[in-house]
Amino acid sequence: MSRYLLTRLRQSLITLFLVSVVVFAGIRALPGDPALALAGEERSPQALAAIREAYGLNDNIVVQYGRFAGHALTGDLGTSARTGLPVLDSIRNALPVTLELAALSLLLAVVLGIGAGVLAAVRRGKATEWLANAIALLGLSVPTFWLGIVLVLAFAIAVPVFAASGYVPFGTDPVDNLRRMVLPAVVLGSGLAAVVMRQTRGAMLDNLSADYVRTARAKGLSRRQVVGGHALRNSLVTVVTVLGLQLGHLISGAVVTEQIFVLPGFGKLTIDAVFTRDYTMLQGVVLCTSAAYILVNLAVDVLYSVIDPRIRLGGAR
Repeated sequence: MSRYLLTRLRQSLITLFLVSVVVFAGIRALPGDPALALAGEERSPQALAAIREAYGLNDNIVVQYGRFAGHALTGDLGTSARTGLPVLDSIRNALPVTLELAALSLLLAVVLGIGAGVLAAVRRGKATEWLANAIALLGLSVPTFWLGIVLVLAFAIAVPVFAASGYVPFGTDPVDNLRRMVLPAVVLGSGLAAVVMRQTRGAMLDNLSADYVRTARAKGLSRRQVVGGHALRNSLVTVVTVLGLQLGHLISGAVVTEQIFVLPGFGKLTIDAVFTRDYTMLQGVVLCTSAAYILVNLAVDVLYSVIDPRIRLGGAR
């Protein structure tokens, strides 16, 4: 197990390095002069020259990347041109919002997706399976922005059960926090729940027809033991893999969802950085998002190896 973890950790570090290079080079390849964005109202040639010298923009890209990587390793991602605040401070303020939104969405997707998938597989050919498939197809088909608008109109305006926008930290007011986070979580998690449901149903159907399940039934095990202890456990390997692959959906969906519900998370930071040409902020946000994606996939691989020991044994060789 330790060899498998070390191998995956080494691969993750190499990937993170390559991602940092691509992000840095990609930001530098964007059209426009970064010095113009940093200058603000003062755009005289002298001011622009001073900014380029102060930020090292006159150096070649290799030297610039080396400076950026050295600072990043110490936690310094630069200073935002728009706010004048350290990028890392802005990320720290936005991170709890996006993490809470992602966690609630993931919880919703896992509970509803796995539950509906198991129910549809166990009741194959009945109305329950048809209804679960129809709802899953609807969840995959409805655009995030449209679902968000409909839910706001229905449950925040017509029937004001939830709040339509804004964010209140959970520690300040848990009830108000949930009033503001339930609708965004439903919007972001609905598509993921549909994917999890379909994958769970398919994996369960395969496992329920497997020889080891028929053997378990022949031994007199109860339906709960067969479904939960045998078929579902082996089906979770597929579900965990899907959840790891769908992290990109959560990240991209969070940008749209946070805009709809005016949540001060990573999505808002990204959109603001793009529209104000805040290259330093955009670079920091994209790098941190990529690092989170790599770390979560590493965690998924570890969990995958716990569920299916054949994975880590293969990696050890």
